Amino acid sequence: MLVVSDASNLKDKWVVKELEERTGVKVDLEFYSTATYAEKLKVIMASGNLPDIIHGPSLAEINELGGKGAFAPINDYLDQLPNFKAMYVDNQENNWVMKSYSDDSGNIYTWPIYGLNREVNHGFLYRKDIFDKHNIPLWTNTEEFYQALKKLKELYPDSIPYASKTQAWIFRDWGYGWNIAGYPHNFNEDTKNWELAFTKPEYKEMLDFMKKLRQEGLLDPEFVTDTSANWTAKMTTDQSFVTFDWIGRLDMFYNQAKETNPEYDLRYGNPIGPVFKIRSLPMISTYGHAIAKNENTEVSMKLMDYLTSPSGAELMTVGQQGENYELDAEGKVVYPELKDLDLIEIKVLEDKYGMWVQGFYTRTDRRSVYYNYTEKEQEAQDMMKDMKLPLDPVLKFTDEETSTIADLAATLQKAGEEFSAKYVLTDSYGQAEWDAWLQQAKQLGEDDFVGAYNAAQARFDAE
Repeated sequence: MLVVSDASNLKDKWVVKELEERTGVKVDLEFYSTATYAEKLKVIMASGNLPDIIHGPSLAEINELGGKGAFAPINDYLDQLPNFKAMYVDNQENNWVMKSYSDDSGNIYTWPIYGLNREVNHGFLYRKDIFDKHNIPLWTNTEEFYQALKKLKELYPDSIPYASKTQAWIFRDWGYGWNIAGYPHNFNEDTKNWELAFTKPEYKEMLDFMKKLRQEGLLDPEFVTDTSANWTAKMTTDQSFVTFDWIGRLDMFYNQAKETNPEYDLRYGNPIGPVFKIRSLPMISTYGHAIAKNENTEVSMKLMDYLTSPSGAELMTVGQQGENYELDAEGKVVYPELKDLDLIEIKVLEDKYGMWVQGFYTRTDRRSVYYNYTEKEQEAQDMMKDMKLPLDPVLKFTDEETSTIADLAATLQKAGEEFSAKYVLTDSYGQAEWDAWLQQAKQLGEDDFVGAYNAAQARFDAE
């Protein structure tokens, strides 16, 4: 089994031995570090000498190689896979997997991962201590967001209230509030058609708002080039007060700033934009798991099915009660052997027990420490539980559509991001430049790009 791990002596970890004890299957882990895995995977795939269970290739790559006989169709083994069948065939909410992940012949080679994503993992973050100090309320719409930034600029003239380190991804992150849930391809829930995000009228409205902020000194003009280190310095001092990032920063930045500023309090903020929504994260995702077609196929299938069971999820992401974890008075998982650590996160569990090894699990247990939120992170979950955009359909493409998308996606995204940055940063850019961009997008293949998605959507709807 091919996995990703930076741990030492991975093959000797408790999880590996316990998995063999439970299943009778001896798993020989072939593992590479996070830094080298992608390159190693390319070499392994090119060699044709595949491990029994692999992870990492894209859905399109797996389906192509599966059609050539390299991988085994999961659907041929359904009568031996009770957990897969219950999760992805019989479950009416999840059985889209069978048509969206399968190839043109109806064979499915990709084994999904269930339950990995947290409900809320990113969003706008703001310095609550500064807002409270100056009686600035948390914004509840875009105009209030703008007025809050203006007030901060008045109070701290040398500051730039909004800082960003995500570079061109800022256009994706802000786009959710303008009803742009996909990037660069967006599914319009009203028309049920796919569009290019960069040419939607709502996208221009967002760029106009960003330009206004930049012109008034409220948005950092370095937003497309700033480094993580510079951004961190701004957000942990009084240079900037609002940003967009991962919820782990809420406590991380406090720990960095508390010695010089014990009042520092970074909190999760509301979204902005006319629809006032954030992105949803899927319950089902793929890390590109596939099973080689060889003498071990049946055993590999059954092993993956066990990993997809509640018992397998507990083993791989929590452990075994009485063996390495207990439940405290509140019913939370605690690890007696790790009681001296200030923070137990998934890398600690990987190093100690072999849990949470990327590629080694196919389902997660929500009792895991990964879902133990701090007070600030829990606040984010509670705030946004009813404010998420619907997920886009997951489509199945023909070879021709896949080729079209592959040929055009990167070009359109690069051009769209470059235009967006120029539009926001250049005072003279306005309607004329927007109209010229619409024509350029057409010339770069916008119609063919969204046409491939809409053709696949028509088949999806028909099925």
